[in-house]
Parts: sequence; C-alpha cells; structure tokens
Amino acid sequence: MLILGARDVRQALDGREREVLAAVREAYVRHARGESAIPHSVFLRFPEDERNRIIGLPAYLGGEQPVAGMKWISSFPGNLELGLERASAAIILNSMRTGHPEALIEGSLVSARRTAASAALAAATLAGEQPDTGAALIGCGVINFEVLRFLRVVLPALDTVTLYDRDRVRAEEFAARCAREQPGLKTAVADRPEDALAAHPLVSLATTAATPHLSTGPCRPGTLVLHVSLRDLTVESVLSAVNVVDDPDHVCRAATSLHLAEQEAGDREFITATIGGLLAGPAPGPRDPRRTTVFSPFGLGILDLALADLVRRGAEAGGGGTRLDDFLPGGAP
Repeated sequence: MLILGARDVRQALDGREREVLAAVREAYVRHARGESAIPHSVFLRFPEDERNRIIGLPAYLGGEQPVAGMKWISSFPGNLELGLERASAAIILNSMRTGHPEALIEGSLVSARRTAASAALAAATLAGEQPDTGAALIGCGVINFEVLRFLRVVLPALDTVTLYDRDRVRAEEFAARCAREQPGLKTAVADRPEDALAAHPLVSLATTAATPHLSTGPCRPGTLVLHVSLRDLTVESVLSAVNVVDDPDHVCRAATSLHLAEQEAGDREFITATIGGLLAGPAPGPRDPRRTTVFSPFGLGILDLALADLVRRGAEAGGGGTRLDDFLPGGAP
C-alpha cells in the first residue's frame, strides 16, 4: 500500500495545471464514449443534521491504464468557524489485477483541483464571442481560489475578478491572497451577490448553500455561470438557461437545482448537452449571446481517479510517499 499525504499530493500537482486539465478532459471524453463505470454516489447524512455529510464516489475509468477506486469526502461547513478546512477526503485506488487496495491518497486537494479544472475546461469550451477578461467569484473558499487558478491558465486575458461572500472578511482575505499569489490581477469586493452576478459575463458559484438562493436575473446577456456547488440557482433560472452538465443521471439527484428543475418540468429536456459530448465532438461555437449558459458539474468520481492516478504515478517515479508492505494480510501479492 502506497500512502500519499497532503504534502506528497501538493508536490505532485503544483505547477502541473495543464496536465491536470488534460487528465480531466480525457476522463470526460472517455466517459462520453462509454469507457467508464460510475455508480451513483452514496450520501451519508446524520439525524437532525442538515449541514454535514460524507459522500462516497466509486468509479472506474478505462483507457490504456485503467483505474478503479473510490473517494470518501466529508463536508462539514462548521469547520470554518474552528479554523479548519470545510472538506476532507481520502481516495483509495484498487489494483485492476487483484482488486487489492494499493494506494491511499489524501483527497481534498485532488478534489479541489479536479473541480476547478472541470470548471475552467467548461469556460474554455463554452467561450463567449469575445475573450473573457473578468470573472465574478461567489463563495470565497478553497474551491473558488482553485477555479481562479485554472481560469487564468485557460483564459490568458482574464485580469479582473469581483468577489462576494456572505462573510465580507473572507472575501477581503481572498482578495489579499490574490494580491500575493496572482500578481497583476485586479480585485474588487461586491456588497451584494447581485452586484457580483452583474459584474462580468463569467461567474463561478462555489458556496455551501443547501437550497437555491440566487437568480440569474442580474446576469448580463451571454453570461456563463459555472454552477460548481449545484444548489445555488433557482429553478426558474435553470429552466430559462442553456444547460450543460457532466452527467444528467448524476446531476439530477440529491435536491440539486437541476433535480428540482426536473421535478418542476417533469423531464430533462432543459439539459442541452454534456461537457464530454462537446469535447468529443466538433468544437462548439460561441455560447448564446442572449441567454445565460449554466454549467452544472456533479463532480464525477472518474475525475478524482484520473488525478489520483496522476499523483500516484508521479510519486512512484520520484520515490515519494510511504509504502506499507504489510498492510494486507499475507503481505504484498
């Protein structure tokens, strides 16, 4: 068993944004071609506790080096008040020969970067008629900082961000971090979410909202909303948008905004395309200049596997991590 902690994962991924984007892109394309298996995620919730949850995402991703495994990720928003990260995760990779678990990988950074890479890939694929030079980030936590990192890789003209968080101090701390780590980036903190939505035709929503709370009404015509946290937008906003998802069966579950929209509409006809289908086909044209386009990624487990395997292969090549030869009964096979 190879054990890779947070430091090992960070060393394996830092500065490799384009490789991460390529791995996410390939995973989406393989999924569109039927080269994956993704059972529905398991949501572990607790009696009389609507905020906290732990989710299990099993998956298989085919290809020249197929990989199988599972991410076990918790979301405890109250951690922020304790000075801790909201999410924590572990990823197990299994041998495709024996089924034995062969790698245990710290998963929160993998999860954040695959989420961010997915959003950035959608922004690059669903481009506007003019290059995006600004973005609004609603929710000033780990995920949106990673989204910003990857957006600046795929959108080189992006030089301005408008921030909003219910906790203004968090937004201002986010802006200060941008000044330190994203030189040349101009930042502004909005007083209201509506102001942030109207500021730029590219918006990323990464909040801990459990129920819809935002309308796309303030958005400019032609805006792309990266609906990363899945429960922010009202049903009316979803039904009036051009909707792109990663997988309809996965995203229309667990009281997401799209799940509620499906219940309201009685079908899924409001979903226009999948990101994998767009990537596997001819290059799509510019997004609709008159309507809002919404990208809603459930966060497929194949993306976690793709990045975890990238981390594992890098660690094995560089001798990183800790190996336990007696993890399983009888030792290594």
